Amino acid sequence: MSLSTRLLSACALVALSAGSLAADRAPPATGDGPAQVRVVEDAGAYRLLVDGAPFRVAGAGLGDVGPDGIARQVELVRRGGNSFRTWSVGDDPQAMRATLDAAQRNGLMVAVGLDVAKERHGFDYDDAAAVAAQLARLRDEVRTYKDHPAVLMWLVGNELNLEARNPAVWDAVGEITRMIHEVDPAHPVMTPLAGLDADVVREIKQRAPELDLLGIQVYGDIDELPQKLRDSGWTGAYIVTEWGPTGHWESPETSWGAPIEDHASRKAELLIERYRRDIDSDRRQGLGSYVFLWGQKQERTPTWYGLFLPDGQTTPRVDAMQYLWTGAWPENRAPEIGAIRIDGREAVDSVTLAPGAPASARVEARDPDGDAIAYHWRIREESTATSIGGDPERLPPEVPVRVTQDAQGHFEFEAPDRPGHYRLFVETLDGHGHAAYANFPFRVAAADDAVH
Repeated sequence: MSLSTRLLSACALVALSAGSLAADRAPPATGDGPAQVRVVEDAGAYRLLVDGAPFRVAGAGLGDVGPDGIARQVELVRRGGNSFRTWSVGDDPQAMRATLDAAQRNGLMVAVGLDVAKERHGFDYDDAAAVAAQLARLRDEVRTYKDHPAVLMWLVGNELNLEARNPAVWDAVGEITRMIHEVDPAHPVMTPLAGLDADVVREIKQRAPELDLLGIQVYGDIDELPQKLRDSGWTGAYIVTEWGPTGHWESPETSWGAPIEDHASRKAELLIERYRRDIDSDRRQGLGSYVFLWGQKQERTPTWYGLFLPDGQTTPRVDAMQYLWTGAWPENRAPEIGAIRIDGREAVDSVTLAPGAPASARVEARDPDGDAIAYHWRIREESTATSIGGDPERLPPEVPVRVTQDAQGHFEFEAPDRPGHYRLFVETLDGHGHAAYANFPFRVAAADDAVH
């Protein structure tokens, strides 16, 4: 059954959601001064107001404040988004100013990320001089951009609770929040958290009570968000500041520990399911979301989190977000794809090949518009990264192997000669800037260790 067929029963509900979204869109900022943004509460229900008009965030994480990020803004607007978030203002004020200017032209509001040091990277929140220097830097950044009409709010750091042990970090967040409110009373302040933990919420309530709302970042466990809110005791407003596919740390693994990534069509299906069930359904505390990532990055694989391929082609998840934000599919959609099989086996079978052994891979794909599909296969070494929280990773090198392939998704190859861990990738391209993808982790071992 195709992705579009499986989703037909959701059409009416998503269309209704899109209609309510349209009513929540504040007009684009056109003045020269800052937008007046408020989080307001009425009988326990929260709303975000921009210059007095309701605004529900239909956004995406856009990490690049350079030219590529500006180009992606156009696609975000075309697909129905109304906002994006960043993780820092970067080192180039001209680039950040250009990003905000482009957002204003495009009618987008920006949740501006402020880069706050993480304990896991070696920052000591008991070092008063270092904390004061960070506060001074952030004050300068807020002063530089606070009056731009495209600014929606400020994000103090990102996942400062991840592998953090010193609660003094929340004292610093409280001090930063008070500083922002003093320097810029026009915009609310939040801090994005990895998950939602009762102990962290308790520390935040005590040490940073001036925060206007929380950012919550959840992936495969997003279905637990309502329970997490109840268990944590957070009754205020929140935005889901990262969400998307099932995380690599939550996914099934091979017998040697390689995470198994969902293919592109399954990820699109999950976006629609998770958005409807876990994000758009909460109109009491939830103020919207930022899907991750409106771009591309290497994190365990080059396709796990980005909604785009490295060359800029859009994937089924971009189409899914357009459907969620507008109630309508694009006129020309990305291909649909299934899982790769090697010699008839699935990735969960923990396939091991002998060095240089012949193998056969196959994937099923189709294009909803009848466009011809081109297949692009490659093998890379498996990532050995142990980074967490989205820290930078190196793209593993491509491995040259002897191959033959056809135009129907069939790929014959010889396993790499060197024992090790590898991953087979396929991209299916429709010739109109859209693509789908899948990958398959496998192992190469000496003949007496191989199961083939």
